This record gives sequence, C-alpha cells and structure tokens, in this order.
Amino acid sequence: MSLILCYIYQINNTKKWIEMNANQITNETPIAFLTVGQLLELLDMERKKQPIAETKEAKQFVYGLRGIRSLFCVSHATAQRYKDTIIKEAVSQQGRKIVVDVDKALELFKNRIDC
Repeated sequence: MSLILCYIYQINNTKKWIEMNANQITNETPIAFLTVGQLLELLDMERKKQPIAETKEAKQFVYGLRGIRSLFCVSHATAQRYKDTIIKEAVSQQGRKIVVDVDKALELFKNRIDC
C-alpha cells in the first residue's frame, strides 16, 4: 500500500512541477516533462536554426569512345577527333581506359562552336 501512495505522491508532484513550469522550458527540463506540442515546437525551432546545406551534384562521366559517341551523337571517327582536339582537357586516359567529364566536355564543345 505504501508503494502505491508513494507513486501517487510522485505523480502529483510531477503534475505540480509541470503546471508551475509549463512556460519555462530550459536546457535542464527533462524531455519526459514536455508535452508533445512543446517538443514539436522545440524541434521545429532547432530545424530552422540549422542552415540548409546545398546539395552538390555528382559529376557525370562517360567512358570510352562509345561514351563520347553517345554524348555528342557522332560517328566513331568524329568521336576520336573530338577526343584528341575539342574536348582534350575533359578527357583522362590511362592506357586504353578513357574517362570524360561530361560537364567540362559540353562546356568546351560549346565554347568551340561559338568561336
């Protein structure tokens, strides 16, 4: 019986503490003493404080002469010529492996056409 009375006493004290401090939420306020609305309000305030990180787009690459052909819709011979001349700065080649940075290649091609 004394356990039940002790528990009821703790609940009553907690209710009084919540009623007294409902508008005084501090860093020491236990989460268990917050209402759902107060918790959501606090979370929303913290979310608004954090700066929105800009998403950086991942670089796109095409591989080999086939990638250059499909990127520019040209023949094999024209893709070879583009690789060696117009988009040379966007091409990285190690042995037989060819990797082309799409954004840089399109920019170089655009600048070459405008001249």
